[in-house]
Amino acid sequence: MDFACTNNLREVISARLSAFERRDPPAAGLAAAVTLPLMEHGYGSGVSGMTAYSEWQSDAAVLLTRRSSKLRDHPGQWALPGGRVDAGESVDEAALRELREEVGIELQPSAILGHLDNFVTKSGFTISPVVVWVGSGIEPVPNPTEVDRVHRIPFTEFVRSDAPVLDANEGETHPVLRMPVGDTWIAAPTAALLYQFREVCLLDRATRVAHFEQPQFAWR
Repeated sequence: MDFACTNNLREVISARLSAFERRDPPAAGLAAAVTLPLMEHGYGSGVSGMTAYSEWQSDAAVLLTRRSSKLRDHPGQWALPGGRVDAGESVDEAALRELREEVGIELQPSAILGHLDNFVTKSGFTISPVVVWVGSGIEPVPNPTEVDRVHRIPFTEFVRSDAPVLDANEGETHPVLRMPVGDTWIAAPTAALLYQFREVCLLDRATRVAHFEQPQFAWR
């Protein structure tokens, strides 16, 4: 599959999401929405172990953040832009609002390509993932009160042969899921959403992820 950040890629991903039959686990705890922002990779990624390109790279990437170390919930962890759904908001409205507030990217509802399965976290949230198309020509402006850094992770990282990593979880039926990126890794729940994005949007496979466990540091 060609990962160039073009309208053709946008149409392919949109079609695959439209054909995907979501199967959501029962909601639990607080409602939250996250975006998977798809955009041009640009110059390098800023992730340890990954090439810092000297030329502009036109391949597509997913924008991720490192949450501020000063936040009460999940400080310093890898995350997708997102947060709680406010009273009177839809999931889509919350996702687009959080994207604007966290990284300064303002999109219209027409930028939404589709949705992945909800994921219930150990920290008490039901996360609704919204896939959005940012495309090229837009630069994120991280909000320092919420985000320490932003990274654009190219699609090629998600289809690596060593992804995903499944770790046995003592006392649990299902393993903890991690997604390798550069020479580091991202843990569930964010990794579970990225893995389903890879399976559904990049590899055209209806893979479920709700059963995967999360490491204990992600419970807080």
